[in-house]
Amino acid sequence: MMQSNGVPNLPLDVPLELPPDLPENLPENPPASLPVDLPASLPVDLPTTLAAELPLLLELWQSTCGWQPDIAQHQQFQHLYAQILDGNQRLNLTRITELTEFWEKHLWDSLSGLMPFLGAANRQIEAETGAESGAETGAESETESRVSAIDPPMTLGQLPSPFSVIDIGTGAGFPGIPVAIAFPDATVTLLDSTRKKIAFIDSMLVALKLSNAKTWVERVEQIGQQRQHRGAYDVALLRAVAPATVCAEYALPLLSANGLAILYRGQWTADEETALEGAIAQLGGRLEHVAQFTTPLSQSQRHCLYLRKVAPTPGQFPRAVGVPSQLPL
Repeated sequence: MMQSNGVPNLPLDVPLELPPDLPENLPENPPASLPVDLPASLPVDLPTTLAAELPLLLELWQSTCGWQPDIAQHQQFQHLYAQILDGNQRLNLTRITELTEFWEKHLWDSLSGLMPFLGAANRQIEAETGAESGAETGAESETESRVSAIDPPMTLGQLPSPFSVIDIGTGAGFPGIPVAIAFPDATVTLLDSTRKKIAFIDSMLVALKLSNAKTWVERVEQIGQQRQHRGAYDVALLRAVAPATVCAEYALPLLSANGLAILYRGQWTADEETALEGAIAQLGGRLEHVAQFTTPLSQSQRHCLYLRKVAPTPGQFPRAVGVPSQLPL
């Protein structure tokens, strides 16, 4: 029997013929179409936000810092970027999320303060190798010339190996986490008084498999009076924390003898320098060098201040919580 539209009527009890390669037992609620090679489950530490690839910029690293990340370090930088993007959806971590801006303002800038020490061993090896080659050929190698040209015009000595670092007011983990990635022989303590941020950083350290970094939740004025922290660090880092005189009071009590506090600044004036020198004289410190440089992509002016611990810090410093910022030295 035919329907009016020309389609034959079939008895209700006659099964339709299925293609021979279709499974006999179909699920009651079949899933939406998925790629056949999609794994059943995703790694637990994979960020839910898929990040674009950070640029390598190896030549730029080398020409500005005398150092470049190896493949494993670049992958950790990439994973760090993805973790930050993911965490930014829940916490106010940073407004800097664009690829090249993140590279310059979070990765490159974090390591700029330690530029005098980045790749120091590589520079020494290359210089010795170049000297031997020059003796044989009478020509200076291109690598040696480039490395010599980028050495900063200052003498800060060498850091001990291994060495300890405290990142005061780490926020989202900068500069401390990039420093831990770039210096595997360093032990980095990431200090912040905001427990939510430290909890997030703890999860990042696990995801990044960074065994040489740890966190601490407390005010810096408090740990500066604690035996386990006072005089315990070779390097203190302070980036976008407070005015320089306040940073000096935070950092110098935590440094060991001959330790180095590195203050990351934007602009820097002669009046600020005069005020800083007056403050650090009371704290057992000395302003060893002010480095001025230009960022490689945005061409912004930056300064790093290097404070050397040359005498014990008097016991009354740091003062009670809030006092250094309210009544700067």
